[in-house]
Amino acid sequence: MDALMTWLEARLADNSIFTLQTLSYYGEGLTTTVQLVFLSLIIGLVLAVPLAIGRGSKHAWLRLPIFFYCYVFRGTPLLVQLYLIYYGVVFVDGIQETWLWVILEKPFVPALIAFTLNTAAYTTEIFRGAIKSTPRGEIEAARAYGMSWGLMMRRIVLPSAFRRALPAYGNEVIFMLHASAIASVVTIMDLTGAARFVYARFYAPFDAFLFVAAIYLCLTFAILYLFRYLEKRLLAHLKPASG
Repeated sequence: MDALMTWLEARLADNSIFTLQTLSYYGEGLTTTVQLVFLSLIIGLVLAVPLAIGRGSKHAWLRLPIFFYCYVFRGTPLLVQLYLIYYGVVFVDGIQETWLWVILEKPFVPALIAFTLNTAAYTTEIFRGAIKSTPRGEIEAARAYGMSWGLMMRRIVLPSAFRRALPAYGNEVIFMLHASAIASVVTIMDLTGAARFVYARFYAPFDAFLFVAAIYLCLTFAILYLFRYLEKRLLAHLKPASG
C-alpha cells in the first residue's frame, strides 16, 4: 500500500489540482454515493415487493393508499422530496428531544429516506406491471397443483415477475445513481459534493466536474454490465434454440 501511495504521489507531483488530498475527497464521495444508492435500492426493493402485491389487490382500502403514495412520489421531483424531508424533520414537534434526533440530524439519513421512498414508488410500479403480466396459464397450473396463494406468489409469480422486470429495474438503478448527485445540496460529501469542493478550491470547473462525470460513467457501465449479465442468465430460456 505504501508503495502504491508513493507511486501515485510521484505521478501526481506536477499536477496542481489532482493531488492525493483531492483524490481522497473523490474517494470519500465515491464511498458515500455507493452507500447511499446501494442502501436506498435494497430497502426500496424490500418495500416495493409487498407494495406491488398490494397495489394489485381487489380491496380498495389496500390498493388506493399505495396508489396515492406511488402517484405522489412519482409525480414530484426528487429534489423537492429531499428538501421536504431534510428541512421538514426539524418542524416535527418534540423530535429534537427524542433519540430519533441523534439519527435524523445527520444529513445522510434524511437523504436515505427520500431516496428510498422515491425508488420504492417507482419499483412498486415496475413490479406491479410485471406481476400483472404473469401468464394466466402459469397461475392456473399452480392452482391445479393445489398451491396456496402465498406459495403460488413465492414460487411462481414473483420469480417470473422479477425476470420480466429486470430490464426496467436496471434503468431504475441507473436513474438512482444519477439522481444521487443532488445529495450534495444537503451538505453530503458525495461525488458531486467532492467536485464542488475541488472547483471552489482551485476554480477549475472543467477539471473537477469532468473527472466526476468520468466516475459516474464508469459506475453506469458497471451497472449495465451487471444487468446484462443477469438478463443473459435469467432470461436464457427465452432465446430461440439454435440449429
